[in-house]
Amino acid sequence: MDAKTKLELLADNAAFESAEEKRGEAPPSNSAAACGHSPLELKRAYEQIQAGSASTLETKKNSLGIHHAQMPGGKTIALLKTMLTSACERDCYYCPFRAGRDYRRATFKPEEMAKTFNELQRSHIAEGLFLSSGVAGGGVRTQDRLIDSIDILRNKLNYRGYVHLKIMPGSERDQVQRAMQLSDRISINLEAPNTRRLADLAPHKVFLEELLRPLQWAEEIRKTQPAHLGWQGKWPSLTTQFVVGAVGENDLEILSTTAYLIKKLRLARTYFSAFNPVRDTPLENHTPENPWREHRLYQSSFLLRDYGFDLEDMPFTQAGFLPLDVDPKIAWARQNLVETPIELNRADRRELLRVPGIGPKGVEAILVARRTSILRELKDLKALGVIVARAAPFVLLNGQRPSWQLSLW
Repeated sequence: MDAKTKLELLADNAAFESAEEKRGEAPPSNSAAACGHSPLELKRAYEQIQAGSASTLETKKNSLGIHHAQMPGGKTIALLKTMLTSACERDCYYCPFRAGRDYRRATFKPEEMAKTFNELQRSHIAEGLFLSSGVAGGGVRTQDRLIDSIDILRNKLNYRGYVHLKIMPGSERDQVQRAMQLSDRISINLEAPNTRRLADLAPHKVFLEELLRPLQWAEEIRKTQPAHLGWQGKWPSLTTQFVVGAVGENDLEILSTTAYLIKKLRLARTYFSAFNPVRDTPLENHTPENPWREHRLYQSSFLLRDYGFDLEDMPFTQAGFLPLDVDPKIAWARQNLVETPIELNRADRRELLRVPGIGPKGVEAILVARRTSILRELKDLKALGVIVARAAPFVLLNGQRPSWQLSLW
C-alpha cells in the first residue's frame, strides 16, 4: 500500500479528532463533520479521487486529510491531520477504529510518516502536521513511534513548522517531556469528564492514571523547567477533547472538569465533539447529540477561559444542563444586569467582559477610547467593534440607557 492510499484511508478516521480547524464560535451546522465538510462532501471528494476526476487541488487535499487550520496567533495554514496507524487494541464504545471492528486499516512506520509529510510540505501541499494514532502494542510503544516520527522530521529532515502531537493513554512522563521538546502543541483526549462516565464510554481506559496524569505532568514540566528546553524556546500549548452526549453526562460535569483544566493546568483549549453513532460499534443505535449542545459548551468554555466567569455563573438547569435556546453570557446578563446595567465609561476590564457583545478586543478598544472621549451613543460602541444589539439592554452610556434599548430586547 503506497503512502497516498494510506493517507486517504486514515483521513476519515483523523476527522473524528477535533483540532485547530474547529473553532466553536459559530452556530453549528447539523451536517458538518469535524473537518468542516459534510460526510456527503467527503464521500464525493473521495470518489472523485478514486475515479481520477478530481479537478482541484483543494479536493485532493481534502482526500488526504488536509484542512484549513487556524493557529493560536490567527494565521491559517494547510494542516495534515493523520494517524500513524488506525489499528487499535482498545475497544472504546464510540470509536470507529476500535478493536474488532471490520474495516480496512493502514499503518505508517515513523520514517515513512516523516518522509511522506516532508514531501507534502516541500510540495506546498501541507504546512503543518497533526499526528495521532491508534494504540498498538501498548501506549508506551505507540508513543515511542509517534515521538520517533517527529524526531526524524525535526532533526533529520530539518522541518521547523507546526506540529500538534497526540499523547497516548498510559504514556510515561519522560515521553511527555520529549514530545514537548518537539511539538508546538500536545494533547490527550479525556473523552469523558470523570471516572464514572469514562467507564461507560471506554471501559479499558483509566481516567486518572492514563489520561489526566499526562496533562498534569505537562503542566508540571512547564512550571518547573526553563522554557528554552521546549521547542524553539517555549513549551507547547495543551488541549483535550470530550465526547458529548454518549453516556448521559450533563454539562455541569463537563464544565467542572473544563474549569479545572483551564485554571489549574492552563489548557489552551477544550474541544467538544457532539456524539454521532458509528456503525458496528456498541453505541451504533444511540441517539446523536444535538450540535447546539456542543456549541453552548464551547461558548461556556470561552467564558471560563477568557472572560473571568466562574462555574457558578453558568446558567445550569436543575438537571445540570445549559439551555440550548440562549447564549450563556446573555442568560447571565438577563439575571444580573437588567436592573443594574454597567456604565461603560467607568467599568473596569472585568465588568466590561461581562457585557454581551463585548469581547476581549472590544474591552481594550473601549479602555483606549475612554482616555480621550466619553462614550455617549451606540454608534460609538459600534465603531469600536461592539455588537450593539447584544450589549444595549445591559449598559449605560454616560448615565443613560441607550434610547432604542427596548427594541433590542
